[in-house]
Amino acid sequence: MMVEMRTYTLVPGGGAEYLRIYRQSAQALQTRILGNLAGLYQSETGELNQLVFLWAYESLDERASRRAVLAADAEFAAFRKSVRHLLVRQESRILAQA
Repeated sequence: MMVEMRTYTLVPGGGAEYLRIYRQSAQALQTRILGNLAGLYQSETGELNQLVFLWAYESLDERASRRAVLAADAEFAAFRKSVRHLLVRQESRILAQA
């Protein structure tokens, strides 16, 4: 098993708007396509205005195939466009089970 940690740094105060839009238009779709949302967290200390998504996969191949389906989805593309003004930076890290 592996976990992808996706960190989105948002404009100051952008977390609430991002989460509102995400929950209304993308969370169910993304969870259906990607599978296991292991966690969704908001930073409280350190670098602020960040949302951290943890997605669990059995393998890198599973991750690649699921993300390809998500990238091709028109509804998810519309969501990405609707939150683009809130994004400052995004990172993706692959975490391997120790």
